[in-house]
This record gives sequence, C-alpha cells and structure tokens, in this order.
Amino acid sequence: MKKQAFLLLLALGTSPAWAQQATVSGPDNQLKVDITVEAGTPFYSVTYKGKTMLEKSPLGFVSNVGDFSQGMTYISQKNRTLEETYRMDRTKQSEVNYRANELTVTLQNAEQKPIDVTFRVSDNDVAFRYEIPRYGDTGSIVIERETTGFDFPSYTTTFLTPQSDPMIGWKRTKPSYEEEYTPDAPLTTRSQYGHGFTFPGLFRIGEDGWALVSETGVDARYCASHLSDATTEGLFTIAFPMPEENNGNGTTTAGLALPGTTPWRTITVGDGLKPIVETTVPWDVVKPRFTSGHTYKYGKGTWSWIVWQDASINYDDQVRYIDLASAMGFNYALIDNWWDTNIGREGIEKLVKYARSKNVELFLWYSSSGYWNDIVQGPTNRMDSPIERKQEMKWMQKIGVKGIKVDFFGGDKQETMRLYESILSDADDYGLMVIFHGCTLPRGWERMYPNYVGSEAVLASENLIFNQHFDDMEAFNACLHPFIRNTVGCMEFGGTFLNKRYNRTNDGGTTRKTTDIFQLATAVLFQNPIQNFAITPNNLTDAPQLALDFLKEVPTTWDETVFLDGYPGKYVVLARRHGDRWYIAGINAGKEPLKLTLNLPMCQKGDKVSFYSDAKDRTPQLEQQEIKKPAEVKVTIQPEGGVIWVK
Repeated sequence: MKKQAFLLLLALGTSPAWAQQATVSGPDNQLKVDITVEAGTPFYSVTYKGKTMLEKSPLGFVSNVGDFSQGMTYISQKNRTLEETYRMDRTKQSEVNYRANELTVTLQNAEQKPIDVTFRVSDNDVAFRYEIPRYGDTGSIVIERETTGFDFPSYTTTFLTPQSDPMIGWKRTKPSYEEEYTPDAPLTTRSQYGHGFTFPGLFRIGEDGWALVSETGVDARYCASHLSDATTEGLFTIAFPMPEENNGNGTTTAGLALPGTTPWRTITVGDGLKPIVETTVPWDVVKPRFTSGHTYKYGKGTWSWIVWQDASINYDDQVRYIDLASAMGFNYALIDNWWDTNIGREGIEKLVKYARSKNVELFLWYSSSGYWNDIVQGPTNRMDSPIERKQEMKWMQKIGVKGIKVDFFGGDKQETMRLYESILSDADDYGLMVIFHGCTLPRGWERMYPNYVGSEAVLASENLIFNQHFDDMEAFNACLHPFIRNTVGCMEFGGTFLNKRYNRTNDGGTTRKTTDIFQLATAVLFQNPIQNFAITPNNLTDAPQLALDFLKEVPTTWDETVFLDGYPGKYVVLARRHGDRWYIAGINAGKEPLKLTLNLPMCQKGDKVSFYSDAKDRTPQLEQQEIKKPAEVKVTIQPEGGVIWVK
C-alpha cells in the first residue's frame, strides 16, 4: 500500500492539475511572487520577507479575439536572469544596475489560444505584463477590459488621488491628474468622483509594509490606465479611460498589432519607505523608442506667467524675465500662452535674438488642440495636426527656440497617447525639448524619449496663485510628492517662490505660508531636469541674497538619490548627489517644530557643510557647520519650514 501511495503522489506531482502554479523571487530572495490557476482563473500574490503585500489577485483580460480571464489552463513556464547597466540623465539616478529574475508563464484559454504573462522581480520591485502572439490570420487585437487586480490585506491604508470626472474644470480640460490626496484612508474608501484613482498609488500595509503601484512603458500602442475603486474585500483592478474623455473622441479600449505586449504594471514594496523613494523600476523595464541626433541641455528657467499671469505675455515683460534669467545664470525663459497674439511671430524672433545675447534660450507654450476642450489661449490647433505641427517646429528650429510646453490634453485614451508620442517624435526631428502640462502621468518616458523633459500631472504651483486653500495645504502636499508622484517620473512643478504674496507687486493676492528655506528645499526635493522657477524680477532686490545665491548654484539633474527620513504628508528628508556634491534637504508640514536625529551616510566626521535653516522668527539663515557624528545629526525643522545641507 505504501508503494502504491507513493506512485500516486508521484503521478499527481507531474500532472497538469498539480503543476498549475509557479514562483519567482528577487535576487536576494526576500521578494516573492506566486502565480496560480484556480478553477480556470489566473492569480498572483506577493510576499516580502514573509509578509503578505498582495493577497491572491486576478490576472487576465477580455478581448475581441477571446476571453483570457477565465477558463484558463497552465501550459508551461520559463525562467531567466536579467542584469543590465544603463545610464539616465533626467531622473533620480544617473547610472542604474538592474538585476532581476524573470518568469514567463504560458497560459491557454478555453479556445486553446495562448498568452504569456511575464514577471520581472528585483529586490524590491515587481513588474509584469501580458505578451500576446499572433493567432494564425488574426494580426490584431482589441483589449476591451483587463481583470488585472491588486488585492491588499484588509488592514491596509491608502494615499491616493482620485481620477476626476471627464470634461470638467477649466475650459473642460480634465482629467489632468491635479486632484487632492487623502492620506492614510481606509482601504475601501470610495473615490471622490466614483471613477477610481490615478497612478501611482501608495499603500501602507500595517506597521511595517509599504507598496507603490503604478504602470510604465505606455506609448502609442496602448491606452493609459488607472485604478478602480476597491471592492469591499479591498481589490483594485485596472480601469481604462472613460468614454467622455477628450470630448468623446477616441476609443476607451486598447488596440494592438500582433504579436504585441501590454504596458508593464509595477509594484514596489518594502518594510520602510526607502525602496519607494529610490525605485528606478519605471525605467528599468522599458527601452528607448528612438535615438536622437541632438544633444539636449538641461537647467533652470524663469517663467513670467506663474506670478504675473496673462498680462505679462508682452514683449517688454518678457525682456524683464530674460534679464532675470541672465542675472541668475539660468539657461532658459518660458513664454506662456497668448504669445502668438500679444507678441507675434516677429516679436518672438526678436526675443530669441535678445535672449541669446544674454546667454538665455527660449521655450514656447502651445495648446495641445482645440477640438476636445474649450481653450482659447493661443496658439491652438497646431500641435494636434501633423502638418501644422511640423510647420511650427520647422519655424522654431529656424529661429532658435529650444523647447515647447504643450498644455491641456485631458484624457488617457490610446489616441491621446499617440498624440504625446507624435509630438515627442516630431519635436526631436527639429531639436526641440518637450514639457507637458495639464497632462497625464509620464510612464517611463525619460528613458523612452530622448527629448522629453517633464510633465506637470500634479496639483502644481499655479494653484497657489488661484486659491488660498492650496497655500494653506502647500507643506502637506510637498511632503507627499517625493513618496508618490515624483518617485515614478519627472515633475514639472514650477515652484520655488520667493514672493511673500502672489501678485505682480508682491503685496496682494494669496499669501505664502511656507518659509524661504522650505521653498529652496523643494528645488532639491522636486526632481525635473528643466526647472522653471517661480521667482520674479523684484526678487533680485527684495529676496534674501542667500536664497538667490542658492538658486544660482543648485543643479537640476542628479546622479544619486538617498531617502533619509519622513512620512507622507508630514515631513521628508532626502539627499541628492550631483557629481561629487551632495544636497540634503528636509521640510516639515507640521504646525510645531520637528526635532529629528538623522543618519547622513554621505558625510564623514569633520566634514564642513553649508547649513541653511529657518530662525525662530522664520527668517532664513546660513552657517558653516561641522559634522561631528554623521550617524546622529540632530536638527530642528521649523513649522512649514525647511533645512538644507550642502556638502
């Protein structure tokens, strides 16, 4: 009997029923993904150091060539090890060593059509996607919906921002990823508009677990997606764009030529926030879409519109901002909306020549289109049309413009993703860098597109001008972005104000609540290779000299980023290295002084550093400080204030 039982177990161990599971772990074996097929439904789950980060979560999709979410059968698996070193010049780290283990599981649906699900697992990151072969004469597929899910333990809390209603807001331009976050919300809290939440999403899993969920590698071949509302059991699923986005133009589904792949969905996990802040997974798993024959220069710029608004878009005021950029040693000046009517093309050509005489280059603003919103600010109806777009870009190249800022996209449909990519591709042909505003989240674009230099996709600096509520919440929001929005992509925030009041004469409008050092610290905390700062010409005489000197020297590109301490919405301290120089910045969103003891591993005993801080009366101060115990550096950050060490 014992021999018969052994033979029965041996037979079960090699049968398809027994084999419908697979496992892959990261290189250090702490992060593990299990894939199973149960009653025809594929699932995956994630553990880190033995702790459940994601419970059994569904995989699959429904398409016009078959249902790949149910009736599925496990067929086979294959494994390989990945190791790659690549360089980036526009993100948080300039040289990345990516090591991961890859598992590809082949599944088959009830019609015997196969798909592959590929997982790449590094020490703290999971990335996965669907890979779809050609089915005989079927050379294309429409993915109607995904069942891909993220099922968190019930005790998880969330840091999420809602996907807005379509066709609302300024001139019906939403969704534009500019809604407010709710911190530490219960897992099943419903979204404000009932459409779920935008990527990325941050989740706290008990006392010692964190996860960041996002996607990367979205281009013209797929739509961008977001998270649905959670079910009562805490399951979020992938949600496609809404039909009304972009005024109803374009489909809500994704169309692929076969063979084809979906974007990568990513999950970064840790028992603290360090892996979240330092992750490079948005770029690890993507490849460049094209190479460039141009060399692009990054740096700082001035931007009249952010404080002086529409009235500043005239020739004389732009000269003042070009002069400001020159006085500060900045590379660029951005000329915003209405330049086509208020300055004119001949005036722009004169401004380019004047700016170049001052060693300053120009960016020009464009509307993305006119037929999917009600925007009247010009130029409109240029960037959405290949013919007009290339005409504009040829003209800009001829006169010496270096970049464009394209605004008001208002949707995540595949058609809109195609527009983003077309603008980037055409702009590179003419040597132009591209900033997107009123737009979607960048999804690996810093590595995919050589001339991409930033996206807004956040409740950014312009809101501080429009409503005092956002000034009251500025410190709270600033303490979220390094953990969520800015950790997965460049963030064109347009901040660092030195005005106390937000109007042309610095004596009216909304009131800044944060200190000058807080503002300087965000120049380090907020990462974007082109930083259009919100300083104004009057700051040359009314701002502290130490603030001006700091902005003259602070870089906009980084070789290394190290998370030191913080909690989303409360405070954050991180360090960034440019060359051999470290900038360590911290801010406090609280209403009371914050006392911290920090470990600064980039410092050694006896190091002399420049230390910027706020006095008790909130005035900025700069002193030379000697580091005595790098592992125990004590500091107090004033309410809505900041600190900076420069080594």
